[in-house]
Amino acid sequence: MQDLLGMIAGLKRPRLLVQAARIGVEDYDREIRLPRLLAVAAAPRCGDAIIALLAREAEMEGRRHGNDGLYSVGRHIDLVTALMGEARMLRALQASAARAAAT
Repeated sequence: MQDLLGMIAGLKRPRLLVQAARIGVEDYDREIRLPRLLAVAAAPRCGDAIIALLAREAEMEGRRHGNDGLYSVGRHIDLVTALMGEARMLRALQASAARAAAT
C-alpha cells in the first residue's frame, strides 16, 4: 500500500489545482463521491479506489495537456480531492494496523 501513497505523492499538478483540492478534501465524503466519480454502486475498498482514481486522474491530466475539449477543471479537482481523501484514509488505516501490531 505504501506504493500507492508514493504514486500519489509523485503526482506533479498545477498549484491552483492542488490548492482547490486541499480545500475540498476537508468535506470529502467517500460514500457520496466515489460512486459518482467511479461509476459504481458503492464505494470500493480504499486501495481499489486509489487505483481507479489514479487511472481516471491520469486520463484527465492527458486531456489537460492535450487541450482536449472534454477536459473539465471541476472534474479534475474532484478526482484530485478524492485521491487526497483516500490517501488520508489509507495512512490512517496503516497507522491503526501498526498500533494494533505493536500491542
